[in-house]
Amino acid sequence: MRSMDGWLAAALIALAGGGAVAGERDRQPPRQGWGEVVVSRYLESGGNDLLTGGLGAARLADPTPVPVDPADPESLRTAAIFNNYRALVDTSPGGGYGRLYGPLVAPTAADAAGRIYGVEYLTLTADRHGDKVTLMVQIPQGFDPRAACIVTAPSSGSRGVYGAIGTAGEWGLKRNCAVAYTDKGTGTGAHDLARDEVGLLRGQRVDADEAGNRSTFTAPISERQRQRFDTRYPDHFAWKHAHSQTNPEARWGHHVLQSLDFAFYALNRELAAARAAGDAPLLDQDNTLVIASSVSNGGAASLRAAELARPGLIDGVVVSEPNVNPIQDRRFAIQQGDGSKLRQHSRPLYDYLTLVDLYQGCAILAPANQTAPLNLTPPALGENRCNSLRARGLLRATGLVEQAEEAQRIINGYGILPEQNAVAPGYWASYVGQAVAVTYANAYARASVLENLCGFSFAAVGTDPASPTLDRVVPLPESAAATLFATANGIPPTAGVAVVNNDAPDGAVRDLVSASRSTGRQDQNLDGHLCLRSLIVGRPTMALWAGSDRYRRHRLADGIDQILASARLRGTPTILVHGRADALIAPNHSSRPYYALSRLQDGRRSRISYVEVTHAQHLDAFNALPGYDERFIPLHHYFVQAMDLMYAHLTEGDALPPSQVVRTLPRGRDAEGSVPPIELENLPPISLTPAEDARISFDGRTLAIPD
Repeated sequence: MRSMDGWLAAALIALAGGGAVAGERDRQPPRQGWGEVVVSRYLESGGNDLLTGGLGAARLADPTPVPVDPADPESLRTAAIFNNYRALVDTSPGGGYGRLYGPLVAPTAADAAGRIYGVEYLTLTADRHGDKVTLMVQIPQGFDPRAACIVTAPSSGSRGVYGAIGTAGEWGLKRNCAVAYTDKGTGTGAHDLARDEVGLLRGQRVDADEAGNRSTFTAPISERQRQRFDTRYPDHFAWKHAHSQTNPEARWGHHVLQSLDFAFYALNRELAAARAAGDAPLLDQDNTLVIASSVSNGGAASLRAAELARPGLIDGVVVSEPNVNPIQDRRFAIQQGDGSKLRQHSRPLYDYLTLVDLYQGCAILAPANQTAPLNLTPPALGENRCNSLRARGLLRATGLVEQAEEAQRIINGYGILPEQNAVAPGYWASYVGQAVAVTYANAYARASVLENLCGFSFAAVGTDPASPTLDRVVPLPESAAATLFATANGIPPTAGVAVVNNDAPDGAVRDLVSASRSTGRQDQNLDGHLCLRSLIVGRPTMALWAGSDRYRRHRLADGIDQILASARLRGTPTILVHGRADALIAPNHSSRPYYALSRLQDGRRSRISYVEVTHAQHLDAFNALPGYDERFIPLHHYFVQAMDLMYAHLTEGDALPPSQVVRTLPRGRDAEGSVPPIELENLPPISLTPAEDARISFDGRTLAIPD
């Protein structure tokens, strides 16, 4: 049998007509409901590649933005890879990149610069539910059809199809596995309602009518509705995850399975010549190792796919910090150390996030949070939020400090771990949880962009000289709009587009600094966030939202029911990894109860392990920032380690790790006050024989998590 390098190189040249270069494409007709299939070939002679967009490992670590030519799909692709990679991985010098993880860290199929060459298939699908889903398959040059493997890499968060390139994508490519990507029906689909421009599969922006079915997302509204909306709310955007009116999360598992179907199609097409020569088999689930993986929303999508997959398709699952919403099962409680047992676990993300959304803007002022990194929200805004909560009867304390401490107690009383408290102020100042609450409210309720649900919308903002503390709606510069594919993360605020409070007393302004109409205070728009909360608690919390609340609450509740996970993995080997300090996806409502529920659902067949890592939070990229660097370690390191353990289990028969807490050592500061580089000494490995005081146990009634 010829080596993979030999047959793939020959196949690439043959398919490209005898002289393939980076970016040269072979366009295929639609098949199996897919749109046009675009095949791009990245050979060493061309310089571009699958993993780094031609940049190499060193350039990925350089924070200098990559220049983008909006008319060139390859330029857009390179910038998208650069931005998505850096958003998921800490590439700072001391964070571990290049030593503990990264393109050049062994084992790796990369060249000396960190590039991995091969072929990339890309297509856009539309299903009967209306989801527009991007699928992509990357086949590295070293892929071996006699030891075939596929890794799923659904995008993290609401990102586009390159949203898992630095996590599951990198691991798979370095192991010479094909990687099956999908944007899960979310992604960077942005409809510029003023210009009436939308994005195409490879990122170019064109008129919506010209795009037609080739658009990755066009708001489902009429031309007359668009014009009327733009007249009343000029320069606004509709966004795919928020405004598709399809609730794509309900089918994230199906989207991952679609990506696997696409991967088998692409692989067998590439192998056709080798198969005819007897050098490769027809690949299917019986002769191909499949690991479902990814992080955050992508991790949840792979778990859902494993629940739905036909027997034998998925061989193993490894996910990190998954935004999974398990069905509630009160047969068991969760207990950390000697603390009280938590029975109100498994709350949906939208439930606990909107609770935090009300109180965190006040809790930032609690004395214990004053030294939290990136606690940059102006104190006056926090004081106004506290006062407004008190005025509405949502806080009892009268003093400001006492109000902030009460707000923090309410948050922690909802199953949010104290370890998350130091992370949350930085997330709040960065508008992380608030953005998720706004987008998911729209998605679950299947709201139209025309509704301005709870008064929120998406638009660019700029400083108003007459009111320098407020940011008012302005047109997004055309140069920024043209590169949204490369720069946007799928959930505003992103790439110059902000979340706007249309109901502010003085007109539409940036939500984070806006006033509430009912209070007149610049209280970070308590009115709007009370409205978001009212959509799930089942009672109107403000008079102006009493009218059509019932209809929207019903739709939102139905949308949440559609995304709940059964945890029935039917004995599929699975490793969950989660950071204890995750201030976005709460362990008590996601990985912890999912693990216990899966144990109950699968019984003796269960082969699931749960690894909880101390001093690890949700957004590793934040670890490059002051304050985070000294306190937190890269959870990505443990995702990679879990992938290695699963691969060894599936290929060598090695044991899976028992469920455990991994107690890490933050970097802190040295005698000179500097933060030293992270070392392996800071990162004890996941153990195959953890100490008794580190073992997580479950007896069917109590999930016991060691401190």
